[in-house]
Amino acid sequence: MSDQGRVIPVEINGQRYPIRSTLDPEYVAQLAAYVDGKMRAAADATPTGDSLRLAVLAALNIADELFRCKDVTRLRDGELAERAGELEKLLDRVLMAS
Repeated sequence: MSDQGRVIPVEINGQRYPIRSTLDPEYVAQLAAYVDGKMRAAADATPTGDSLRLAVLAALNIADELFRCKDVTRLRDGELAERAGELEKLLDRVLMAS
């Protein structure tokens, strides 16, 4: 395989796309299937048949998911740091009492 990767054919919203990638072909197929699902969901929710409009709606939906995941991760990281600080203080007290 070259540095540019191989061409992986995928289908999204009834259109075939040749995707050049160094990623695992199964992973690329999963990504395409996910995007296809989002496009279909947008098509079900919107009466337009305009592929570009559906693609933009799907992209906004995926971006929303990404941002929400980042917020959850940021919150979780903050909670973990807080909990680690509490555990460190508790350990310090236990060690000083020994």
